Amino acid sequence: MKYRFLRFPGGKPKALTFSYDDGCRQDKETARILSEYGVKGTFNINSGYVGASDWYLTADEIREHIISRGFEIAVHGDYHIAPGMVRAIDGIKDCLNCRLKLEKEFGGIIRGMAYPNSGITRMHNGADYETIKKYLKDLDIVYSRSLCADNNRFDLPSDWYNWIPTMHHDNANSLKWAQDFVDLKLEEGFTAYRFPRLMYIWGHSYEFEQRNNWSHLNDLLKILSGKEDIWYATNIEIYEYVEAYERLVSSADGNVIYNPTAKTIWFTVDGEHYKLASGETLNLLDKTLVE
Repeated sequence: MKYRFLRFPGGKPKALTFSYDDGCRQDKETARILSEYGVKGTFNINSGYVGASDWYLTADEIREHIISRGFEIAVHGDYHIAPGMVRAIDGIKDCLNCRLKLEKEFGGIIRGMAYPNSGITRMHNGADYETIKKYLKDLDIVYSRSLCADNNRFDLPSDWYNWIPTMHHDNANSLKWAQDFVDLKLEEGFTAYRFPRLMYIWGHSYEFEQRNNWSHLNDLLKILSGKEDIWYATNIEIYEYVEAYERLVSSADGNVIYNPTAKTIWFTVDGEHYKLASGETLNLLDKTLVE
């Protein structure tokens, strides 16, 4: 039995992403700081509130400060309605209208989401998780971030429609867990424990202003940025890469691996590193590409 584990682009064993909600004006500063440190993430926008008051970013500000810096924008509901608290038809409208408006305004294909408000943590009015998950799939949403588990396990999501972040940025253990993440040496120790790790940090940019702790974001990034073994990515980049890895095709004995995707995929097999370009087939026994 051979252990095969995903490695992120460049063969990196770890990934880091950030996620900020609501499209508030303080997102400009968050985006500036993240970009300064070479870190990436996703900004979740309520389409119905874009430019609605001085509290929210305008469409031009989103383009200038968020999109131009390479950040993802994602669905956060047209009017920030918790899908778990409303009928399915209302949840569908809030999600679909948000996606339609964001794509019309900013272009591109928007497939990511963060649940607004209490999201799927509470259910009322006949709502249930499986129904919500089904209609999100029908609306071509491929992932949705839920609320926080606050732990330092650094797991990849087991359910893309209930993507649990590692921690809120103001977690009391945030600096310690950031250092724990950096200190992980996944190419050492037992092979079975060398599976990939993801640190996912979320919050609201206005919290930094309310608590007068912009320095905390800088402190986090001083620990986490510039590491050769960490891939810095948006939420959708992580989703698309992990899904591509999961589409690798193996022979019954696991010795031949084919990459049917459009992406180059990195992985390890029993500690040995491999890179498989789009359309390539690898024979692990002699480590050669199959014509």
